[in-house]
Amino acid sequence: MKKIVIIGPESTGKSTLTQQLAEHYNTTWCPEFAREYLLENGTDYSFSDLLNIARGQILLEDNMLAKAKNNLYFIDTDMYVMKVWCEVAFNNCHTWILKQIAARHYDLILLCDTNLPWVKDELREYPDLHTRERLFKMYKDLLINQRTKWAVISGSHIERLQLALTIVNTVVKK
Repeated sequence: MKKIVIIGPESTGKSTLTQQLAEHYNTTWCPEFAREYLLENGTDYSFSDLLNIARGQILLEDNMLAKAKNNLYFIDTDMYVMKVWCEVAFNNCHTWILKQIAARHYDLILLCDTNLPWVKDELREYPDLHTRERLFKMYKDLLINQRTKWAVISGSHIERLQLALTIVNTVVKK
């Protein structure tokens, strides 16, 4: 099974793109566990809550894998997102998250750029472009220093989907 992860700062179209890719390739996608967790438990989260969210994300990702078809599985968010979130919010990261980053294998990572307008919802924390761009740079720096193939996805929602389809077809489906 080829695993493709979509990451990036909040409000960069990750969930939309993940769902669109799964629909296009007629397979399953793994949603971001943090949304469910924060809606249920509130947005006043602690450092230990982020570990619970990370564990929930991994459990959800592993459980949804069995439903994937056509040798493709799309995942909204991974442990790099949890690492950045921990470091930005608490200037620290759980060892368990770092071990998951080292242990888990993905075939492609798509990094969503910040050039979509920020859309307010009850869970988002960083409406200013400067912070979102700083987070994007943190993700990019992490990806530069690891082995999985990756690409930046930018443009409008339609352009992002077209670019992602081209990359998946070229890098993963070949």
